[in-house]
Amino acid sequence: MVTMLCFKSRSYFLWALMAWTLSVSAQTPISGRDFIVAVVDAVPITNHDVTLRAPQLREQLKQQGRAVPEGEALLKAALERLIVEKALLQHAKETGVTIEDEAVTQAEQRLAAQNQISVDALHKKMKAEGSSVERLRQNLHDQLTLQRLTERNVPSRIKVSDVEVDQAVRVRQNASLDTNPDIELAQILVAVPEKSSDADMATLQAKAQTALAHIKRGDDFARVAKEFSDGAERDKGGLMGLRAANRYPTLFVDATQKLAIGDATLVRSGAGFHVLKLVTKRASGVVTVTQTHPRHILLRPGGQLSQTTARAQLAEYKRDIEAGKADFAKLAREHSQDGSASEGGDLGWVTPGMFVPEFEEVMGKLQPGQIADPMVSRFGVHLIQVLERREAPISERELRDMARNSLREKKFDETYQLWAQEVRGRAYVEYRDAPQ
Repeated sequence: MVTMLCFKSRSYFLWALMAWTLSVSAQTPISGRDFIVAVVDAVPITNHDVTLRAPQLREQLKQQGRAVPEGEALLKAALERLIVEKALLQHAKETGVTIEDEAVTQAEQRLAAQNQISVDALHKKMKAEGSSVERLRQNLHDQLTLQRLTERNVPSRIKVSDVEVDQAVRVRQNASLDTNPDIELAQILVAVPEKSSDADMATLQAKAQTALAHIKRGDDFARVAKEFSDGAERDKGGLMGLRAANRYPTLFVDATQKLAIGDATLVRSGAGFHVLKLVTKRASGVVTVTQTHPRHILLRPGGQLSQTTARAQLAEYKRDIEAGKADFAKLAREHSQDGSASEGGDLGWVTPGMFVPEFEEVMGKLQPGQIADPMVSRFGVHLIQVLERREAPISERELRDMARNSLREKKFDETYQLWAQEVRGRAYVEYRDAPQ
């Protein structure tokens, strides 16, 4: 497994804030008089700032499916967001959080890639719309600062108890009862020979219905099976064995899915008529997870290699691979700048949550054999191919780890909001009225 790709931080929730940096930075200044509406630890927030933030907040709330305030209420909500942000930035400064210029440059490259333009084109867009490169980089610097500050302070505040993990594990195990339980069926098969006439078919169907009637009135299944069944399991009382549902024919599973234990039903297949009785149904105790087997080629922009050039190079690799002119593994060994290069870019079988979100999002949309267009992550530019997928059992320990991580994810936003409000509460905030 590749260490740098496998690092996953929940702080990527702040990563999404960078998506609006382009639109915020590119706004043309509002004409007319501007004025200060609030001061946070000597840092002013202007009416212009609030007016720019309000549309972004509206869109963010809409995407989250939350109620969107309008008019003055939206402006007040935008102002409050800005106050919290300024308080956090001041706290970051006081606690020594620093962001390197290289990190800002990489963020700038990712932002350009998200908008499918080069960094030079991004800069020209800024200038054409009345903003500046300096303002863009400052916005990116602030967002990276908030991200790093959050990483340092929030995860340690999240508490997940063993009781919560136990409950989450039980829910997951109970879900397996609905998706792939262990079941045992008993069968009476009335075989239908090939080229049977309609009259023969009717006779055999009547025989199967008679067998079902015997079962429904309470007759012993083993005795009825011995009398009526043509199946190989007739001498075993018709029992077919306890196994995971997905190891039975889909027709049998679908036909018995809603039966209570002890009930029976009649279905028809290409082999004949089947009287099926549900003997046992229970949670398997084995929880499965969808695993993916991907490989990738990674190019890391820097020096003479720009992000635009890296994307173009990987796009050419993709065309050659799909045209049969090149081999993915050979290209990975020769060109990939990742630890997996020696393995032809092979990342092995992976479970959800092992890669950074931007990588997983693209990987998750691919069908086996499909290659994605070059994508940008915080590590560079990737060409990803999914080789195969499977449902694989996970151990009790893995299940508990997954449950704990999931609970931490769910608690992250709430914990972040509480912490951010604590920081805001310690800041000096002065509201100011609009000039008359």
